[in-house]
Amino acid sequence: MQTAKQEALEAIQRLPDDVDTKEIVYRLYVLENIRRGQQDAAEGKTQSAEEVLKDIQSW
Repeated sequence: MQTAKQEALEAIQRLPDDVDTKEIVYRLYVLENIRRGQQDAAEGKTQSAEEVLKDIQSW
């Protein structure tokens, strides 16, 4: 398993040379949220689609 730093460096290296800082930060933000979601799923911290739909309908 890669460290967060290794994942970030690889993601940045895949970007074009003329990428701006805003895009780099956005890509790292997305990667972090994906990592957190994967970690939550591995720990069983998820909701079924039905539970999510019930929550949405209560808004």
